[in-house]
Amino acid sequence: MALELTDLAPDTLTVAAGRPPREHDSPVNAPIVLSTTYHETRAPEAGDRIYARGSNPTWDPFEEALGALEGADLPALVFGSGLGAAAAALSLVPTGGAVVMPRHAYAGSISLAADLAAQGRFELHAVDIADTAAVLALLDALAGRFDAGQVMLWLESPTNPMLEVAELSVLTDAAHAIGAVVVADNTFNTPIVHRPLEAGVDVVLHSVTKWLAGHSDVVLGALVTSEADLRARLLAHRTLHGAIAGPFEVWLALRGLRTLALRMERSQSTAASLAHRLADHPAVRRVRYPGLPTDPGHERAAAQFNGFGGIVSIELEDVATADALVSAVQLWLPATSLGGVESLVERRRRQPAEPVTVPESLVRLSVGIENPDDLWADLEQALRRAAGRRDGGL
Repeated sequence: MALELTDLAPDTLTVAAGRPPREHDSPVNAPIVLSTTYHETRAPEAGDRIYARGSNPTWDPFEEALGALEGADLPALVFGSGLGAAAAALSLVPTGGAVVMPRHAYAGSISLAADLAAQGRFELHAVDIADTAAVLALLDALAGRFDAGQVMLWLESPTNPMLEVAELSVLTDAAHAIGAVVVADNTFNTPIVHRPLEAGVDVVLHSVTKWLAGHSDVVLGALVTSEADLRARLLAHRTLHGAIAGPFEVWLALRGLRTLALRMERSQSTAASLAHRLADHPAVRRVRYPGLPTDPGHERAAAQFNGFGGIVSIELEDVATADALVSAVQLWLPATSLGGVESLVERRRRQPAEPVTVPESLVRLSVGIENPDDLWADLEQALRRAAGRRDGGL
């Protein structure tokens, strides 16, 4: 009797999904297939591989596993990068349409959408995604100007790097009421914490580079949907635009996916501990983390998510203090990106594409799987040195 993936919990799916058939002497792990083309013994038919730009057997188990993890009825689609996946998602908006996007989100998505808007592809409307009333009002206004299928609502919750939390179901229902397509970037939460398809979202986006692969050694993206028509359009975009992934990178991502639940459990636990300690530190002006009861998004996150994620953002006294903190850490790694086993720290406004509404002194912490006390000890000494430098001490 075949294993029913729908009966399994997400932490089990990370291990069990995407396995080869159980046959005598068959491999336990899916193999890497390094081939650009495939044998043809008859005229090509729909579903045949034919050429590796359209399909690769190494993609299949990863796409099956991620689709199952997100609770989709169809396999995911893997892309050569998260931004490649974002480009495919934005291709669903017809020329002359409109995109509603959080003002704080992955900088690549914002930059790409702004570039397409500047070319006249669509209107771009930036919103505070946590302000439900404002988003609903904007959608209502757009309904009077655009037909069904011409508007896209882009969700990211929590947002990068401000960690704002949206009311996903409310916004999704309102968007669908005007015929809009809804895309949700689930990179921060992963399916371990939240599955946006269950909130009615049409397409889920992942930068696989981050938590899913989890080891800072591959660049990949993915899209997940349960709607066959949307998947077909996204697949066509991937094939025609060539935003494909290398088989070795996808094999590494599947291997990383096997430990996703354990890594997220550790990262979330440590992030919560650090957030509470940072909230009590005199050198920290503000801590942004939905797991804190005092955080503006706490109640929404608690109601919607199965956890609060592994990202903590803090605001310090000024830019100099923030830069001094990043320079003083010894265990944390000063680097961009997030979601790896190693803990990373970065002052986000150092990135030119970061929105100006992100505070200059905001430092984003991507919490890895190291010992929590070691991470805190390093942060504490770095905060002490940064504050001391500001006050004329060390």
